[in-house]
Amino acid sequence: MAADSQDVETTPWSVTKLLDMFDVAPDGQDRFIGETGIDDGEDRLVVEGTQVLSQAVVAAAKRFPDKSVRSAHAVFSRPIVVETPVELVLDVVHEGRSTATTLVFAHQNGRRCASITVLLDVPSADVIRHHAPLPDVAAPAEANDSPMPMTGRELRLVDVLDVNSPDEVGPPELYAWLHYESIPQRDDLAKALLAYFTGHLSISTTMRAHAGIGTSQSHYTVSTAPMTVTVSFHEPVAWDGWLLYSHESTQVGAGMSYVRGQVHTEAGQLIASFVQEGLIRPLRTTDSTIEVRARL
Repeated sequence: MAADSQDVETTPWSVTKLLDMFDVAPDGQDRFIGETGIDDGEDRLVVEGTQVLSQAVVAAAKRFPDKSVRSAHAVFSRPIVVETPVELVLDVVHEGRSTATTLVFAHQNGRRCASITVLLDVPSADVIRHHAPLPDVAAPAEANDSPMPMTGRELRLVDVLDVNSPDEVGPPELYAWLHYESIPQRDDLAKALLAYFTGHLSISTTMRAHAGIGTSQSHYTVSTAPMTVTVSFHEPVAWDGWLLYSHESTQVGAGMSYVRGQVHTEAGQLIASFVQEGLIRPLRTTDSTIEVRARL
């Protein structure tokens, strides 16, 4: 149980519930079990890929309690459905005094659905240090409220009113301010929470530059899905107030998009960087319901 989030109202899609799902339970040597969520009545059939990525971050942190998670690279190969637990199996590649590497395989119903490579280390004193500055964009108070319901979380977008609309056209960039009522004190849960949102707006960022296409068409006229997500955590990872997720789509074509991003604190510290590769292709009418909605 994520004890540091008890003040947030518990709903099917609250931050409290999210942190509880991230907090995977040991199930033998190098094995963990994670919840996948519940059917909330909105026909949500599959789990978001970054939820599994976040669970893998926590599993690796629990396996190596003397080290800190520095990066995670996930490849999503099959959809994971809700209401059925996911099994995380760790294959330790290296365990040294300073660094460790493990592969985390996510299984459900006897099938491997995702593979996540996690790098951990023992942070050291600086030899040198610099970071990319906070982008010069509108502050949270001047940004636009965006409906992405989750109790305990608030989202505001810079210069965008409806992120899903095919009629809102602009550069392939997207800046999102995110605020959580409860910030985890545990390092692994804080990193899991950071990682969770990295895949949410990347495909929307790519589509923004193209008139007549938007994420409202996903799974209806266009097939979209995150295929890989890589997150690097820059120590120390701590924040209060708002977080700024900056997205830049540097390429799209041949059915795949590439988006890179950064996560800054409101005070200007860069605490994470990320990359997502996303599938954007014509919808095949032969797709089954679960294939069409895979990896929302």
